[in-house]
Amino acid sequence: MQQKIELMEFWKKNLGFSDAELNAFKEVNREDFVPEDVKGRVYEDMPLPLLRGKTISQPTTVMLMTHALELKPNEKVFEVGTGSGYQAAIIAKIIGAKGMVITTEVIPELVSFAKQNLAKANIKNVEVYEDDGSQGVQSQAPFDKIIITAACREFPKPLLEQLKTGGMIVGPVGNRDEQEMVRGIKGKDSKLQLDFLGHFLFSPLYGKYGFEI
Repeated sequence: MQQKIELMEFWKKNLGFSDAELNAFKEVNREDFVPEDVKGRVYEDMPLPLLRGKTISQPTTVMLMTHALELKPNEKVFEVGTGSGYQAAIIAKIIGAKGMVITTEVIPELVSFAKQNLAKANIKNVEVYEDDGSQGVQSQAPFDKIIITAACREFPKPLLEQLKTGGMIVGPVGNRDEQEMVRGIKGKDSKLQLDFLGHFLFSPLYGKYGFEI
């Protein structure tokens, strides 16, 4: 718990996260979203292993991506790459009970793990789909915000089509070895106004618009 408090204090001083973002981090127990063998390390600021080579991002990366989305109450958010469900849980807390997170994961074991973790955390405004998230979920569109938690060569076209005008998409764009975190705001002409938020390294996106199938 001391490590959790120290992380929050560091962020307050250095990264300008909002009270809503910090409260979400405080309220969601990260230890509920990792395997038993790494529970003692959850507040080390580093990625931790999940299964099948996948990881849960380090806390600062989760929070930087959350902050970049500029979330508001009651929004509908689409996430590509559920993982253990932790990022979705943080978002769900910020947007509140009237908001909704739609999240997709292609690894069946992670789909089950995430659903169990979200239930344990009593988070009810997240729906997990076992699906290729790079193609979005047309039946749930349009979305206010979209977050991609895996490396992609570019923002997949179907996601941009399912994003509301004025909506925002955030994700790591690049090659397998290095990506830059990019935020795009969709204009009335459907073009994106881009901001570049620094270099990161993520696992590759699976699916039709990803690196792997």
